[in-house]
Amino acid sequence: MEELIERRKDEKDVKLMSPLTWAYIGDCVYELYVREELINKTNLKPHKLHIEAIKYVKAKKQSEILKEILPNLTEEEQDIVRRGRNAENHHLPKNASVQEYMYATAFETLIGYLYLTKKDERLKEILGLIEVKPLD
Repeated sequence: MEELIERRKDEKDVKLMSPLTWAYIGDCVYELYVREELINKTNLKPHKLHIEAIKYVKAKKQSEILKEILPNLTEEEQDIVRRGRNAENHHLPKNASVQEYMYATAFETLIGYLYLTKKDERLKEILGLIEVKPLD
């Protein structure tokens, strides 16, 4: 089956990219996953969908999710997470601590890396560990 969005880089090229580049695309992939899950599991109107999605894509929540799934990651994936966490990012977080922001970036790095290297089955497994539903 042809991909909806073509990923043209091979794994060798992806590995040469900056972890912040992986995080850049990982942010999008994760947000799309959250939005799809909310649409599939609820009948919320767009504004409420947006409000619920924000709860999952903010740095504090992503940091919590990463800490929860960390024991399920392979050694290679944990290395990707370390690289993302330690990447020098000059962005100062508004609504999160520096540590939460670092862990959120690490989470997005992992998601982006798996997406770009076309490890779709593993990406699905990891995303499947995250229960997305309206939060109180």
